[in-house]
Amino acid sequence: MPELPEVEVTRRSFADRIAGASVERVRLGKPLRWPLGCAPDGLVGRRVQAVQRRGKYLLVQLDAGWLLLHLGMSGSLQFAAALPPPGAHDHFEMHTSRGLLRLHDPRRFGAVVHVPSLDDTRARKLLDGLGVEPLEAGFDPLAFHRSLQMRRASIKQVLLAGDIVVGVGNIYASEALFLAGIRPTTRADRISRPRAARLHRAIVDVLQRALALGGSTLRDFSSAEGQSGYFQLDAMVYDRAGQPCRVCATPIRSLRQGQRSTYYCPLCQRP
Repeated sequence: MPELPEVEVTRRSFADRIAGASVERVRLGKPLRWPLGCAPDGLVGRRVQAVQRRGKYLLVQLDAGWLLLHLGMSGSLQFAAALPPPGAHDHFEMHTSRGLLRLHDPRRFGAVVHVPSLDDTRARKLLDGLGVEPLEAGFDPLAFHRSLQMRRASIKQVLLAGDIVVGVGNIYASEALFLAGIRPTTRADRISRPRAARLHRAIVDVLQRALALGGSTLRDFSSAEGQSGYFQLDAMVYDRAGQPCRVCATPIRSLRQGQRSTYYCPLCQRP
């Protein structure tokens, strides 16, 4: 599943190129997770002003309204002056004066939703429950620790929930917990302030490194320019079960948490 770094890499790869473009035509393929929310022809003539991000949502600001895009489980965006004819898994296309924006989504868990404003009920339902952005100034270590003290679930599950800090998905939660030396099964409310501060720094560090490496490409992800990510080649624990820890040589272990695979070093990460 594309996580915050992949979504931000995607945004950066086409935001400047599409800004100022006017919409000429919109094509819909098979239904996605939610309906578009307007007639496709209703977008014709609109001008793209900017592309922002909130969590794992891309927010395309138009001169009238917004498009909220989510890549779902396996989606990716392409933006180019010309692309091959759409295939069976190309479910949204927005032809503009500066190029074609196409959503490719084999599993169709992604979405493109038009709203008149970010105060619209549909937009608020999707965005209001999101936690703070981990790469912005609002991600404060003391506030982070206070929020953890209110949760009895395992720290890995709390990070994945996204309502304390947004966008730290499965790969990056495993990596940040390793860097902080915290076992993924540790209850969030039992993490001390110093350990929470280390985890705070680790989250920021891991996400920044992932951005620098173009995100992670495990199966389908690529940027809007078609570039793969390489963070997975640098992973300390993710998808390395049975392999030696890069720090202490202890075999990496895996377990299932919330139907997701978790990876950790039993020596470097303490409960």
